[in-house]
This record gives sequence, structure tokens and C-alpha cells, in this order.
Amino acid sequence: MARGWESKGVESQQADSGAVAATGPKASPQELERRHKAESTVLALAETTAQLQAACRPLHRDMLRQRKTALEAILAALAGPPGDPLP
Repeated sequence: MARGWESKGVESQQADSGAVAATGPKASPQELERRHKAESTVLALAETTAQLQAACRPLHRDMLRQRKTALEAILAALAGPPGDPLP
């Protein structure tokens, strides 16, 4: 029985992803944690920026600006040398 092009495409993608994962160096648990924290911080920063653009009350805008500044500081710390402790 002939297989459809969809299943061949999926099989090809799975083979390609396995080859890329096998050839790359494995990240340490600390590096994986750093990447995860950076990704979640980027998402939180995007959400905060969107909320800041929609905020009407001055006190709420001030709180969101402080949160944005803190998230940017966390991202800057995460971009530092890998040996540094996580914030």
C-alpha cells in the first residue's frame, strides 16, 4: 500500500530532528535552566509591555514600568557568562 506524502514528510522531519539533536553538544542542566528562565522572562517582558501600552491609570503604568525594568535586568544577567549564578 502506498503511503501519502504527509506521512513521508513527518518521517523526514523526525529523521532530520534526530540527526540535528544527535550531532549537537549536550547542554548542562545549568544551561538548560538558564535557557528556560530566559525564555520565560522574555514572555513575561512581552506581556508586561503589552499591558503597559494598554494601561490607563498612572499608578498601574508605574508598577508595570518597574516590572519591565526588573525583567530587563534579569535578562541582562542571564546574558552574562554561563558560570554566573542565576538571578
